[in-house]
Amino acid sequence: MQVFVTGGTGTIGSAVVAELLDAGHGVLGLARTERSVQALTAAGAAVVRGGIADLDVLRTAAAEADGVVDLAFDHGGETTDAAALDRSIAEEAAAMDALGRALVGSGRPIVTVSGTPWVPGRASTEDDPLPTGGPVAGRARSVTALLALAARDVRSSAVRIPRTAHADGKGGFAGLLTDHARRTGVAGYPGDGAQRWPAVHARDAAVLFRLALEKAPAGTAWHAVGDEGDAVRDIAAVIGRRLGLPVAPVPESDFGPFGPIFAMDQPSSSARTRAELGWEPTHPSLLEDLELLEP
Repeated sequence: MQVFVTGGTGTIGSAVVAELLDAGHGVLGLARTERSVQALTAAGAAVVRGGIADLDVLRTAAAEADGVVDLAFDHGGETTDAAALDRSIAEEAAAMDALGRALVGSGRPIVTVSGTPWVPGRASTEDDPLPTGGPVAGRARSVTALLALAARDVRSSAVRIPRTAHADGKGGFAGLLTDHARRTGVAGYPGDGAQRWPAVHARDAAVLFRLALEKAPAGTAWHAVGDEGDAVRDIAAVIGRRLGLPVAPVPESDFGPFGPIFAMDQPSSSARTRAELGWEPTHPSLLEDLELLEP
């Protein structure tokens, strides 16, 4: 396939681009900056200039591609600025709508990204709906709308990513804990730290995006969960040890609008994804990967 990819230079996106190219697919990557152009070109992808706010560019590229992988999201300010987060969610919704509508009636695939849901008292599964409340509910509505395009002959699917997608000791919510520790001098966590976060290595997630693009049925959601749930205090303990910093609870408010999500117990399962798509993670777990952190 010739695959149009948005967000192809992030932690997950760069891994997805490499995975698609290694599997023999062609990649056309969206690039807003010269740095992104250089990264995509170096990886072996073709480039179209523009950002996710350039809806005509998105429509044209999607209409001409054999499939789409949509990963773009502006993370600027998302943990400290609620207004910036709202703007990013609205921008993402408009882009996802434009990409999906460009494929109506074609039977071609589009794979987007969302988060794993949380369910009180148990690990969430692929059958659980995305949450309709909270600071990122708008993202859930956008993904749900895209999946509904299955009724209009779009082979839409979603890969649900845990709050921590990591590579080389960086990325996701664990990465935000690391950044917070470096800024404040304390490897902090909200609450008592017993809450569990699922995780996945970015390169394992990339394999699932490829599998979904190639064979996922229309209107389906899949879980890219490598680790079902690590206690946040255990994550913070590794961060503190690697950075030589004390480990301690800190207020939820230290993490801005994402503080309440940081405090949630949110383990997640990928049993059905593994069974039905044949996906099997092979890269290091989160706690193993965090051992690569440099002081």
